Amino acid sequence: MDDNKFYVSYNSVHKLVKKLSKELIESGYDPDVIVAIGSGGYIPARIIKTFINRPIYAVGISYYGIDKKHKDHPTKIQWIDEVQSQLVGKKVLLIDEVDDTRATLAYCIGELLKYKPEEIAVLVLHNKNKEKDVEFPVEIKRYFAGLNLDDVWIKYPWDADDIDSHTEKENLMLDHLKKEGKELYQ
Repeated sequence: MDDNKFYVSYNSVHKLVKKLSKELIESGYDPDVIVAIGSGGYIPARIIKTFINRPIYAVGISYYGIDKKHKDHPTKIQWIDEVQSQLVGKKVLLIDEVDDTRATLAYCIGELLKYKPEEIAVLVLHNKNKEKDVEFPVEIKRYFAGLNLDDVWIKYPWDADDIDSHTEKENLMLDHLKKEGKELYQ
């Protein structure tokens, strides 16, 4: 098993999103809209739509340049058309794949708050248990994370060159964890 990488298959993403949708519904939070941060939030947002059936708006936030080097701060590269009518007074569910440094999520929340939504809840597949570069604004009261992980490199299926090999690596990793008594997906 590659201890520095955590492999996630499409099936596991679906199971995490289904679990998160149940937690969301049980919490009483009933969003009006879903905002997916691209590119990692697109697939989880589409899957959660199956369970809560809300419109999805996509935003592009870049924290890396073309050379894959970190920029000083995130920037908007795509935003919601007619933002005022889509967000003012609405309950927003903001979705991304991972809460790593939190810079992208916090930046996006700051931009969304400019449009005076009623409330913003954050949902991520994975939260890395590490010190974050920034904290969420006080307006964020609801946070949903599918799994809390150590600070490992997460390999998502949408980044795989060979999906069969990727899924096999996840299966080997899950078998190893199961032998240690850790069951990640029920």
